[in-house]
Amino acid sequence: MRRITRPVKVGKITIGGKAPVSVQSMTKTDTRDVAATVAQIKELQSAGCEIIRCAVLDEEAARALKDIKAGIKIPLVADIHFSSKLAVLAIEAGADKIRINPGNIGSDLKVKEIISAAKSARVPIRIGVNAGSLEKYSGRQRHEGAAATAKKMVKKALSFIRFFEKNKFEDIVLSLKASDTLTTIEAYTRMAKECDYPFHVGVTEAGTISGGTIKSSVGIGVLLHSGIGDTIRVSLAGDPVEEIRVGYAILKTLKLREKGVDLIVCPTCGRCGVTLFPIAEEVERLVSGIARPLKIAVMGCVVNGPGEAGGADFGIACGKGSGLLFKNGKILRKVPEAGLVRELMKEINKLSKS
Repeated sequence: MRRITRPVKVGKITIGGKAPVSVQSMTKTDTRDVAATVAQIKELQSAGCEIIRCAVLDEEAARALKDIKAGIKIPLVADIHFSSKLAVLAIEAGADKIRINPGNIGSDLKVKEIISAAKSARVPIRIGVNAGSLEKYSGRQRHEGAAATAKKMVKKALSFIRFFEKNKFEDIVLSLKASDTLTTIEAYTRMAKECDYPFHVGVTEAGTISGGTIKSSVGIGVLLHSGIGDTIRVSLAGDPVEEIRVGYAILKTLKLREKGVDLIVCPTCGRCGVTLFPIAEEVERLVSGIARPLKIAVMGCVVNGPGEAGGADFGIACGKGSGLLFKNGKILRKVPEAGLVRELMKEINKLSKS
């Protein structure tokens, strides 16, 4: 059962409450380059990104947010470190949410300046507590275990929340990220018992597309399966479009969002009479733009392909020289090997037109 959280509005998107788990990403462009940043955000929008975050490193970047926001259709979050002034400027430029780590902003007075500006503009704040920043104010030791680090993260997050609440600000989204998956899981699990603020969930600095996908899928997946998480960001060292793809794949696997194609592919064995992987990659490319939830199978054996993939809406079972095209577990016809993908797409396109 999903954890009950209070809803927080970020532009037109609601985080928490009964809203679906949303998928976020962060630009990798220089925010001061408006054209490049808008171009990347539009690419992410097309991939399904629902909230986008930009790094605000100086006043020029903060002011650029106004023009960036004018060119996009999804909520814009300003990522701020060390400066209350930049946070205020970002709010004035129209940011839909501010992300700060109150511990590196400076004095309580500086944090109050951000709270005051956000309150006036009705802009929510994500309080971000990262394991990597604990050494500065929580005495974290190197090689400390996941439980000990998570406990300190929760303690620090609670102190920030109390400060915000004392200043009559509760429009909060919370994150407790670590590059270690187990620490991340432990921190969010502990924090879920302490408050009802919505959580932004992710494993920070997860790694490359390959390794980072695994770490993120395990960390985010375990938490979501436990009912914890209201919005997610998969942090990958690579094309941010991959973050969106992986994010939706995680949600789709857990039946939390039904968007696009779920591709079932046979891992192959000695019975496979074709080179299957290029065929599967071609199908994956051709169906990548389909938003309708569909299950499509690409199997390497006519003996058990339709049976094993009987739950698929459409599928092909490839054999040497020819294969079978099937729909909802029933064989439609035998097709020459060279035409299998073409015939599969014909059937899929018929459905999209209906």
